[in-house]
Amino acid sequence: MALTGLEIYKQLPKKNCGECGVPTCLAFAMALASGKAALDTCPYVTAAAKEALDSASAPPIKAIKFGKDSVLGDENVLFRHDKTFYHPTTLLIRVSDKLSDAEIEAKVKEIDSLEFDRVGLHYAIDGVAVVNESGDAARFEKAAGIVAAGTDKSLLLISSDPAALKAALAPLAARKPLIGEATAENYEAIVNIAKENSVPVILKAEGLDALNDLVEKAQTLGYKEFVLDPGSRTPVETLANLTHLRRLAIKKKFRPFGYPVIAYSSHSEPLDEIMEASVYVSKYASAVVLNTSTKAHLLPLMTLRQNLYTDPQKPIQVEPKLHTVGDVNENSPFYVTTNFSLTYYSVEGEVEATKIPSYILPIDTDGTSVLTAYAAGKFEPDKIAQAMEASGIGDKVKHRNIIIPGYVAVVSGKLAELTGWKVIVGPRESSGIISFAKSQLM
Repeated sequence: MALTGLEIYKQLPKKNCGECGVPTCLAFAMALASGKAALDTCPYVTAAAKEALDSASAPPIKAIKFGKDSVLGDENVLFRHDKTFYHPTTLLIRVSDKLSDAEIEAKVKEIDSLEFDRVGLHYAIDGVAVVNESGDAARFEKAAGIVAAGTDKSLLLISSDPAALKAALAPLAARKPLIGEATAENYEAIVNIAKENSVPVILKAEGLDALNDLVEKAQTLGYKEFVLDPGSRTPVETLANLTHLRRLAIKKKFRPFGYPVIAYSSHSEPLDEIMEASVYVSKYASAVVLNTSTKAHLLPLMTLRQNLYTDPQKPIQVEPKLHTVGDVNENSPFYVTTNFSLTYYSVEGEVEATKIPSYILPIDTDGTSVLTAYAAGKFEPDKIAQAMEASGIGDKVKHRNIIIPGYVAVVSGKLAELTGWKVIVGPRESSGIISFAKSQLM
C-alpha cells in the first residue's frame, strides 16, 4: 500500500530549506503522498530514504516499454477529464503459428498495410502477437522469425512453454518483444527468461486474488517489468477486472496491481469483436489483442482510441499553413477558415467536391471553430492579414480575392482595409460551398 504523508516525512531530512519548491518538509511529504511532487526535487534525501520511499514516488501504474516505441501504462487518473490519458492502448493483431509460412507472410503484409490518415492524424496498428497454438517449439520459433522479418512493428510472443518462448525469443531479443504467459505453474522459468533478455513479461492468473499472489511471487525473482492478465475471456468479466485493477492502482495505490493490463478479444465475428475491443480501450486496457485485420473494422476502433487519448482541453488542430486542394494555379480561389480540424476538413472536403483547385489557409485559433474563435478575438482581421502575409499567398495568385466564412462577414471591411484584397463573404456553413462555388466562381 502507499505510504502516508507522515510516514514519508519520517524519511525526509527535515531541513525545511524550501529548495524543493515547497516551504516545509511536511508539506513536501504530503505533496509526495498525493502524487503532486517528485522525490528527486529534494536535494538532501539520502539513498536509503529514496529506496524506502520508492513506492510513494513511483507512478501508480508502471510504464512498460517494448518493441517499436510501444509504451504501456504510466497513467495517473481514472477519467480523462481529471487530467488526460497519455499512452494510447496498444493494438496488436493475432497470428497463429498453425498457419503456413505463406499464410503468415500474407497476414503480416496485410497488418503492415493497416495505416490510415484521418483529419490530419495518422493511425496504424502497433504490433503483431505471435501465438504458439501448434504446441511445437520449432514451429513457433520459425513463425516468430517470419513475422519479425516481415514487419518492424512491436512483437508479442505468446506461449505457455518456456522452452518454446526461449527459442523464439533468442534471435529477437534485440527487438525487445513482450513475452508471455507466465502462470503459477511456469512463472519462475518464464520470468527468468524475461529477466535474462531484459524484456517485459505477461503474468496471467484467473481472478484478482490469484493475480495478486502471482505478482508477489514473481517480484521475489528480482524483476518487475510486468504486464498483467487477469485471465478473464468474456467482456463482462474482463471489464470488471480491468476496472477493479485500475481503481486499486490509482485510488488505493495498491502496488501489486500497479502495472499495465492486457486484454484479448473473445468474439469471432469481427463487428462484435470491435465492439468488445472498444470497451477494453475505454476501460482500461493498456494493450488489446485482436483477430480481425480488416481496415473497415479497425478504423472505428482506432478513431475511438484517438479521441480518448487526446487532451480534452486541447482540440485536435491542423497546421496553420497554406494548404492546397487539387492542382492549384495563379487563378485558384483562396479560402480562409480556422485550424480546428473538424472545421478545416469539413471545408476541405466541400472545396474538393467543387472540382476547382483552391488554396485554403487555416488561421491559428488554438483549435476553435469559426464563431468560437471570433467571439474569443482569435479570428480578427489583423490576425488574418498577418497569416496571409506569412503564407505568401500574394505571390501565388494573380487575383486579390479572399473568401471568408459567412458567420464572420462583419470583419470584411476591416480585412479589406488591412490587406487591400477584395473580401468575398462565403456561405455560413461548409455545406454551402459547392453551391457558392457554382454561382460565384464558375
